[in-house]
Order: sequence, then structure tokens, then C-alpha cells
Amino acid sequence: MLAEADALALLERGRIEIEGRLTDASNTTLRAEISLDGLTRRCVYKPVRGERPLWDFPDGTLAGREISAYLVSQATGWDVVPPTVLRDGPLGPGALQLWIDEPAEVPALIGFVPAYDVPAGWFPVAAARDDDGDAFALAHADDPRLARLAIFDAVINNADRKGAHVLYPSTGGVHGVDHGVSFHVENKLRTVLWGWTGKPLPEDAVEVLDRLGSLLGGPLGASLEEHLTVSEVQHVALRVKRLLRAGRFPQPPTDWPAIPWPPI
Repeated sequence: MLAEADALALLERGRIEIEGRLTDASNTTLRAEISLDGLTRRCVYKPVRGERPLWDFPDGTLAGREISAYLVSQATGWDVVPPTVLRDGPLGPGALQLWIDEPAEVPALIGFVPAYDVPAGWFPVAAARDDDGDAFALAHADDPRLARLAIFDAVINNADRKGAHVLYPSTGGVHGVDHGVSFHVENKLRTVLWGWTGKPLPEDAVEVLDRLGSLLGGPLGASLEEHLTVSEVQHVALRVKRLLRAGRFPQPPTDWPAIPWPPI
């Protein structure tokens, strides 16, 4: 296991060698090997020059939103985003994130399951049918690690929490990745993690949100303003206040698709 400080040093100062492109990504996303002082790891490199302009995210860069998500993750102490930095690379400035290896034996906590056989302790969140007409449910585990990720997504206004954007590292935690379409000032929350809708927030999450609100008025807010607009940072604080005032997990939006496509 690589300590966070060591991972950040590696990402910030290591030598980058591109291995290839991840073809499923809509923007240029490269897997690379990064080395520093005899330490070598893999990372994901998303150069700004490879970003496709988005009409509803006209300000800043997607890379800056990736960095902002990591900064918020750090502030919560939940470790829900892998170490991520903004630095110059072979194709110019971009987001560099530590690659997360997932052990084959660790089962996913989100997926499609037969509608008649939703596992005990799982929440069905949507219904579907396959090409043969068989009924399935999009469901996820009632797992506190996923619950923290759902709260985190509500804070950053994540518009694309697919099941494939949730990783299960060997350390036993849960990591979320691909946060380039987050932090919009309008409510654009789209996620597969709707199982706790309307349920009370855990007490420890309330404490974290309280602390987060204070940090947004100080060092965290200042750091986010290096990557986001002032209005976007202000809306992060507003979403935290709304969550604390409601004391409950958010409801799905009524004017925006609640689940991303594809969901997994």
C-alpha cells in the first residue's frame, strides 16, 4: 500500500511514460507508468488538450474538476478519490491520478441482478429488461462506504456516477473516479446510488459535513477557486448547508435524468 504523501510526490515529480489510451473514455484518457527514485506505479493521465468542449460546462477544464473532487475528498477524510494532481505531462497540462488495481476476488457492490433475486442487504433503484424480456433490477449494496460516496456525490453535484466509476481497491475501501462533469451550479446529480433516498444522514456524515462547511469558507474554498469559478465554489457550500438542513439523503431530480446512461 502506497501512503498518500508518497503517492502525491510520485504524481507531482515522477517521470511519465504513456502506455496506451483507454478507448472507452469520451475524452482523451491515457494509462501511463510513472517513476520516481526507484518507485514505479501506474496512473491515469487526462490532458486538457484532449477534452471535448461541453456546452453546459463552459468554464474551466474537466481536469480542474477532477482535481477539485480530490480536494473535497481529502477534506472529508473519507478517501473516496484516489490521489490526483494537476501537472504538465507529455501532452501538456492535465489531471494525473493514481491507477487503482482491483483484486479479481473482490465483488462489485453495484450491478444488474434478476428482479426476483435482489441480494439481501441490497437496494433496487431501477427496473430493466434484457433483450429476451427477462426482468432485472439495477441495485447496490447497503454499504456504508457507498453511502459516503453518495453523500460526496451530492456535495460535488456529480452528473455521472456510473457503476463502472466505482472501484474496489485491495485496501478494502471504495474509490470513485471520473469526476470531470461535477460542480455545476445547477442541480445535475445523476447516480446509481439512490438506495438511501430520503433516509437520515449518518451521524458521522453530519460531523464531516459540518467540518467541510467550515473549510469551504477558508483554505478549501481558496484551493477550489484555483480550478472552479467563484459561483461554483459557493454552490458547493450551499449544497453542504442544504444537506445539513435536511439531515437526509437527497431526492432524485425531477427535471434531469436521475440515473446516468449507461448506468454500469
